[in-house]
Amino acid sequence: MNETNPIVTEADLHAYADGQLPETARARVEAYLADNADDAAMVAEWQAQNSGIRSLFAGYEKAKDTDPLLVAPTRAVSSTPKRWAIAAAALVVFALGAVSGHYGPALLERPALQLTGSETLPKQAETAFMVYAAEVRHPVEVFADEEAHLATWLGKRLAIQNLKIPNLQSLGFKLVGGRLLPVDDRPGAMFMYENQAGERLTVIVGRNTENRTTSFRFASSGNLETFYWIDGELGYAVTGEISRETLRGVAEECYRQFPS
Repeated sequence: MNETNPIVTEADLHAYADGQLPETARARVEAYLADNADDAAMVAEWQAQNSGIRSLFAGYEKAKDTDPLLVAPTRAVSSTPKRWAIAAAALVVFALGAVSGHYGPALLERPALQLTGSETLPKQAETAFMVYAAEVRHPVEVFADEEAHLATWLGKRLAIQNLKIPNLQSLGFKLVGGRLLPVDDRPGAMFMYENQAGERLTVIVGRNTENRTTSFRFASSGNLETFYWIDGELGYAVTGEISRETLRGVAEECYRQFPS
């Protein structure tokens, strides 16, 4: 990892908002948030949601005289305590329904952010970019003049039928070529693009049967930005030393063109 500019992922931001980071990691994330106002506002909103959930369930943290009745054997409980137990259970169900209705989307998204597979992808994409984007003579194994062969070869290695290499010329980036590389210890593909200013970006594709679908995520390391997402067993990552807005546009275009 780049120690001077370590990656701060959305999983880090969620862990920070939940108070689950060690002190050293908190300092790193706080330094990042100080330079990224939009993300700082998003984290503040998560923290407000957490506070609201804690307030909603604060009453259930206190012990009640009737609590033992909820777990007592059926024969030892009279009809009156049973009714109280049923009422208490109904109240909990109602409260959970209210919370899921208001905070459901945010709560349901969090497990995806903790996935090991999805969190290893941006680091692998960053490493591939740093190794190959600087190469002058051998940045790729197969150049763009053999695009059809490149698509067939990598499609077979990744078990993707009719793999389509994204066309990014409408965004000013022309295909340089591609290569085979490992992603999560399995065959993966890298495609490289370049614009007229000589700026390069890479697109990584990997397969992992443990993946679960996620929406777009991002990771930053200094000037290097990565947008990544998981679609079924396939993971995708777009990396470059270009503006986040430009890179997001590239990622969205790749998402439209890749198989789903």
